[in-house]
Amino acid sequence: MAAKSDFALPRIGQNPIIAPSFMKIVLAYSGGLDTSVLLAWIKETYQAEVVAFCANIGQQEELDGLEAKAKKTGASSIFIDDLQAEFASDFIFPMVQASAIYEGQYFLGTSIARPLIAQRMIEIARREGADAIAHGATGKGNDQVRFELTVAALAPELQIIAPWRDERFRKQFPGRAEMIRYCEERSIPVQATAKKPYSMDRNLLHISFEAGVLEDPWLDAFAPENRGMFILSVSPEEAPDQPEYVTLDFEKGNCIAVNGESLTPLGVLQRLNQLGGRHGVGRVDLVENRFVGMKSRGVYETPGGAILHFAHRQMESLTMDREVMHLRDGLIPRYAELVYYGFWFAPERLALQALVTESQKNVSGTIRVKLYKGGIYTAGRKSPQSLYNPHIATMEADPTKAYNQDDATGFIRLNGLRLRVNSAVNGADNLRHVG
Repeated sequence: MAAKSDFALPRIGQNPIIAPSFMKIVLAYSGGLDTSVLLAWIKETYQAEVVAFCANIGQQEELDGLEAKAKKTGASSIFIDDLQAEFASDFIFPMVQASAIYEGQYFLGTSIARPLIAQRMIEIARREGADAIAHGATGKGNDQVRFELTVAALAPELQIIAPWRDERFRKQFPGRAEMIRYCEERSIPVQATAKKPYSMDRNLLHISFEAGVLEDPWLDAFAPENRGMFILSVSPEEAPDQPEYVTLDFEKGNCIAVNGESLTPLGVLQRLNQLGGRHGVGRVDLVENRFVGMKSRGVYETPGGAILHFAHRQMESLTMDREVMHLRDGLIPRYAELVYYGFWFAPERLALQALVTESQKNVSGTIRVKLYKGGIYTAGRKSPQSLYNPHIATMEADPTKAYNQDDATGFIRLNGLRLRVNSAVNGADNLRHVG
């Protein structure tokens, strides 16, 4: 396994045109049928040396034997890097601080993983003196954009090889049968199995399911006959009949402990995935708008992420200034779009992150939640930096004298001034709904 290295940022310039001469290419590799074919095809087509790269970001796929498989397929070397801790602390947690959820439903599990993978591929490409980076993302999806925008930002001198956008590749491999035959002819070690009726992508934050039978938006993904699809969570119907209470401690917007046990960001997500999955929390079925222009149906399991988002919001409700919260909330759709579209390493995302970081400086305390049958419920909140004052909020006499109810008369009158002026000039009927 290769050690991580630090690299200087690249110079800004135009990408050179790929020449037919010998190249060195870093390929995102998993060892499955698709990337095994890609490895061999790229090596043959470009007469290239191929360096394989596999990132462990919590997918729980079998990594044993991957090095031997990659080299037998034609890779000159392979990097297998455990990026889970970095994924949690440097990508997932900053996104949760921003409360970023795409189109109000999607926790961005796949989206946030791609810039990390591409960043590490760039580091390897620089270390190995590679000319290009290759990926197996489809030409219809979002991932191709996420990978390539990261390269554009961090290493504009590197070339991109995307076989699924190459007509030669699509003609040669119109289906799995042709891929399996290609591997057999070249003694490429892949285990060809019947294709699942959907595609799946897993990492520390979530599992996504799409395509195949899920392309019918009328299909009930949560019906009992589809229970075998889910991995991280039980169905709410099969969850325990007794609720479970969980406490989460926050410091400056980051969860630092679960049930009183101090944990790293990686440990927090692993623990919450277990707890949430046990109670059927975090299942989502949605039709989302892809960046490339089409709508796509996806089904997701995000048990730990759902709890973390919920608890973080409750912590903010107690400790965050109203106007700061509303300002940040107004930027959530934009921040979520930047992550979804692949602009993680863009100046506007970094600018928004600076605002988010400032907004979180007082978001500290403890939240207690109840998990029950797929639901997450608030069961208590406390903080030494709480802005909630029961003496001020009480309907009884206020011993602090901080709020004089008589003042509300002038407050309401001043806020109503422009409404009264408008009606005096244009008549009250101009504000009534017509139609």
